[in-house]
Amino acid sequence: MLAEIHRLIDVAQDWLWTYVNIGLLVGCAIFFTFRMRGIQFRLFGDMVRQMFRSGSVSGEPSGKKQISSFQAFIVALASRIGTGNLAGVATAISVGGPGAIFWMWLMALLGAATAFVESTLAQLYKRRTGAGYYGGPAYYMRHGLHRRWMGVIFSVLMIITFGFANNAMQSNTIALACLQAFDIPLEWMGIVLCLLTMAVIFGGIQRIAHVSSAVVPVMAVAYLVITLYVMVTNYALVPSVLQLIVENAFGMSQVAGGTLGTIVMMGIKRGLFSNEAGEGSAPNAAATAEVTHPVKQGLVQALGVFVDTLVVCSCTAFLILCSGVDYRASNGIQLTQNALVAEIGTWGNYVIALMIWMFAFSTIIANCYYGETNLLFFTKNKGALFIYRIIAAAFVMGGTLMTLDFAWSMIDLCMALITICNLIAIVWLYPKVHYLVADFMAQRAERRDPVFRRSQMPDIEKDLEAWD
Repeated sequence: MLAEIHRLIDVAQDWLWTYVNIGLLVGCAIFFTFRMRGIQFRLFGDMVRQMFRSGSVSGEPSGKKQISSFQAFIVALASRIGTGNLAGVATAISVGGPGAIFWMWLMALLGAATAFVESTLAQLYKRRTGAGYYGGPAYYMRHGLHRRWMGVIFSVLMIITFGFANNAMQSNTIALACLQAFDIPLEWMGIVLCLLTMAVIFGGIQRIAHVSSAVVPVMAVAYLVITLYVMVTNYALVPSVLQLIVENAFGMSQVAGGTLGTIVMMGIKRGLFSNEAGEGSAPNAAATAEVTHPVKQGLVQALGVFVDTLVVCSCTAFLILCSGVDYRASNGIQLTQNALVAEIGTWGNYVIALMIWMFAFSTIIANCYYGETNLLFFTKNKGALFIYRIIAAAFVMGGTLMTLDFAWSMIDLCMALITICNLIAIVWLYPKVHYLVADFMAQRAERRDPVFRRSQMPDIEKDLEAWD
């Protein structure tokens, strides 16, 4: 029975990715990049500056419960930097070859524009509560498109994708890494992860933001130092690795062998799983930030795509390809572990296990919040929230016992469905973003700190709750 379900899920996700999602993702990324004249490149400096500003007029969030621009960036980065950066990159190389990395890079460069659009819309249509702000695609579908049914579909998919399926994938990777490094039984690691997840998510977005702000920068810097050490010690191989990636991405042997399509698909699929540009997840974190103009947080979230794919994913790719291990002999996190062991000895197993533990656990708690935000779209009942948190924690525990192939198939299907829904919405609402960018640039040209008020858009003023 499970084998048949796995087969059906695999067929469905393969069809959607082959005939629908790749075209939509690439098309939207190119469209937004050209329409905004490469905003992700020309305003790169603003992205970096804004990341370190809270965005409020006073320079600090207006209340203790507010989430700063940097904290919202970190929560989104916590979701982005996870198994996709270590296990996902390894899977892309194992299945699609080194050329898949090139397509991950390309999608990050173009997809940052898509990330900017969706996060700017999340800020524009965010809602306010006594505990701060919340929002995301379901909310701009309801209040921007006035299509509540569309928001309902997205919310259900979001809860299933991030609250349940994605977290099962994260815990699966943690468990496999710890099994190989420390010989910890899968079921015991599942119990530990379940309990730790509940301890954090029952504290709400403030606790999630604080935990993420403490864990994510430390783990990212530590991983970068380790992988940069490998690259420096193998500096002579770096040019040949770059050549291998590019040649494999466009090589005649791949075209002749009929594998070019697989390379492109794996690069885009694993790239989306890693940086989430266009998927509709990061906007849920972007909406929580207190900023004076929606474009500010859009720029910050676009920067997250660059950090995730061009920096962290690239480090994993160079680690694997410089190590000389046979990238077709293993898959997922175990390939990354084997590569580091080949470079620094057996304790590389322990290093990667620790890294993936921190990466994936921070992703789990961020994903749980994404699910909560979309549950609020249906109900604010505390009992429903309690039940959701228990089910989410149960999926974390259950994910440790899944097979790797089944976990990836489930994730790919969920990503395909949720991405289609979100891309349709942001293309529909793009004119609002176009106005906001023009307003932001005009105020910036006057050397003013851009500030937005809902009275500037009288045609939709009633829909903008948080911009008095």
